[in-house]
Amino acid sequence: MFLSSLKSAQGIFGSPFSLNVDAGLKNFAQVFAGYPFARQYLNSLLTLIISVPVTMLLAATAGYAFARMRFPGRDVAFVMTLTAMMVPAELVAIPQFIAFKNLHLTNTLAPIILLQIFSATGALSVFLMRQHFITLPRELEEAGRIDGLGTLGVFRYIMLPLSRPVLATVAIFAVLNSWNDYFNPLIYLNDEAKMTLPLALQRFTDPLGGTYWNLTLAASVLVALPVLLAFLMAQRTFIESLAASGTKG
Repeated sequence: MFLSSLKSAQGIFGSPFSLNVDAGLKNFAQVFAGYPFARQYLNSLLTLIISVPVTMLLAATAGYAFARMRFPGRDVAFVMTLTAMMVPAELVAIPQFIAFKNLHLTNTLAPIILLQIFSATGALSVFLMRQHFITLPRELEEAGRIDGLGTLGVFRYIMLPLSRPVLATVAIFAVLNSWNDYFNPLIYLNDEAKMTLPLALQRFTDPLGGTYWNLTLAASVLVALPVLLAFLMAQRTFIESLAASGTKG
């Protein structure tokens, strides 16, 4: 993909492993010059910047409540949360669209952000956080309470610092879900300037409907690079937290 992004449209259909990069960086320049790709990139970043921290916060607080606090209907609420992972997004797409249309939120980023937070990825994040909090010794909480901390203090100063590996995993799942979401933007976004990157990748077409593969591949490199770098930086934490959540609790 990277080699082809440096080739002209004609050069791509030669040998796929040829090092004859005849276009150089021209494709990347044209992606930004001829299309609203910068604005679409900003839209995806804005969706990610809002949805990922909120998902992490809600997953951590809900996971802690399900793991450590007793309240009426706790087990039923947890089962209902897990059920969200089993319901296909296509099944609830129509009622969700009607609801957002009645709220006059279509063709905005609001539905995209909200559906990223309250999605199967959000439910999975709650599950991962709950499984992690169950494995932590209760003596840590008791020590905090002896020192005068309340429930929020124990959660903020003891539980969260011990949950960084799992929070990193939740963040990676949330980033991937937000960055790669194609289904929801396809339903709710009509204005090209408001589209996110997955939709933007299909817009590099000629007047006859053919695909400019050189521009599409150049844009694909720009889309894939941030997530790839983020995963490479956090892969050790990601693997360790998944192993821990699968062998404990």
